[in-house]
Amino acid sequence: MSTTRPYSPGDRGPESGDGGASGTPGGGGPAVPSGGRQARRLSFDDESGVVPLARDFARQALHAWGWLPAASADRRAAAEDVLLVVSELVTNACLHAEGPDELRISCNNKVLRVEVSDRGAGQPAPRTPHRAGRPGGHGMFIVQRLCLDWGVVRTPGVTGKTVWAELGAPA
Repeated sequence: MSTTRPYSPGDRGPESGDGGASGTPGGGGPAVPSGGRQARRLSFDDESGVVPLARDFARQALHAWGWLPAASADRRAAAEDVLLVVSELVTNACLHAEGPDELRISCNNKVLRVEVSDRGAGQPAPRTPHRAGRPGGHGMFIVQRLCLDWGVVRTPGVTGKTVWAELGAPA
């Protein structure tokens, strides 16, 4: 798990272009064509209650992509992990970066990627040492524990950053 790599191995960074992204959920059926990638995008312009909004948006995407309703406890746990990571990344943007600008979720047959863009200058990192008994400061520790990898992408000349995290698709 990394905060130094701007993107995961074999990835070229954040999704370029629209890539089929949408703020509204699509239909059901086989969500990810063989080798294909599904993507959705949610803008937080002038929105309030962004954490529940982000979770609902992610839940709708998981339904459309066949992660929910879950047929097994493992699949249900994988979907809950995605919703928790979405909540943590959006909450961090609210607490440390003047709120999120956009949430992007994309999925192929092996990996689901969550990206939260904001205008903040800070660098997210798990608190070290992690103290489980203390309130607060657990967000990035949770993300680090649940995800295959995570990191931060900054675009030169642009204010802000994108914090991304990748989770394995359920078997």
